[in-house]
Amino acid sequence: MEKSRNLFRSFRRSQQYICPQCFRQNTRKPSSLLRQQQRRHQSSQPVDDPAFKSILDKPPILMRSGRKHKPIGLAILAAIPITAFFLGCWQVKRLEWKSELIARFEDRLVREPLPLPHNIDPEAIKDFDYRRVVARGKYRHDKEMLIGPRIHDGNDGYLVITPLERIDNAGRTSTVLVCRGWIPKAKAKQSERQPGLPTGEVQIEGLLREPWKKNIFTPANSPESNTWHFPDVAQMAAHVGSQAVWVEETMKPNLLESYRREEAGIPIGRPPEVNLRNNHVQYIFTWFSLSAATTLMLWMVVRKPPGGRGFGVGRGVRESREW
Repeated sequence: MEKSRNLFRSFRRSQQYICPQCFRQNTRKPSSLLRQQQRRHQSSQPVDDPAFKSILDKPPILMRSGRKHKPIGLAILAAIPITAFFLGCWQVKRLEWKSELIARFEDRLVREPLPLPHNIDPEAIKDFDYRRVVARGKYRHDKEMLIGPRIHDGNDGYLVITPLERIDNAGRTSTVLVCRGWIPKAKAKQSERQPGLPTGEVQIEGLLREPWKKNIFTPANSPESNTWHFPDVAQMAAHVGSQAVWVEETMKPNLLESYRREEAGIPIGRPPEVNLRNNHVQYIFTWFSLSAATTLMLWMVVRKPPGGRGFGVGRGVRESREW
């Protein structure tokens, strides 16, 4: 009996043990990914097709890249330096004209003030532009006009325009427009600046100026509501019934005096100097530099063929249309 048991145990040890779970996994069907890989491997490859051709089998095409430039392109490129050169020459003439004009105005500033005539021809004012004049009369504060907004040292405000009524020895009355200067926005109302409203006869000294030219971006004035954005001398003169004469009151530049006037509401007059801008030297440099740069570009384009690696050297390009 014991011998039979030992034989049975030896028989069981000789058998290989297999886990049931592993057995189920090994007998499971291949996954979908594995099946796709198998199908892809079993399918035919492109190289197996006798009619297959790669890009290396395509015959190369020799193309010319050194074609001539189009005339219209060269004409447009040549027009730029020519135009810039003529604009530079025009700015040279403008510089001469502006320098002569400033010199003429500065010569008028150094002369003694001229008594302002009782009656003035508006057509003759251009010959006396920037001429220093003196006048006596009485301010008509009831007809005051404010032009604004105007900026002075970064502050918002207005220009005060007050008619000056004058009476000659014969008792005849004439009125001119006087630009007294700038006041801050907080002093726009006359009740806020009583010291700036002189009464009685006063004597002023200023510059006789030609009427200003309006900017296209400046809004139109509204005389009905006494709203003024631009000093239209003829329109303002017709509004208050004065001559179309514009005088800008002047004062010597003084920082402390300007602060005192601003605080008291007294208009700050302009300094007796020419304030014309003269930027023509910068314009000359800009236009001539542009002309020289575009001329160099034109020379490089003409000397170098399209697509070439060097001056006067053409080259071919091999390419395939099927790439």
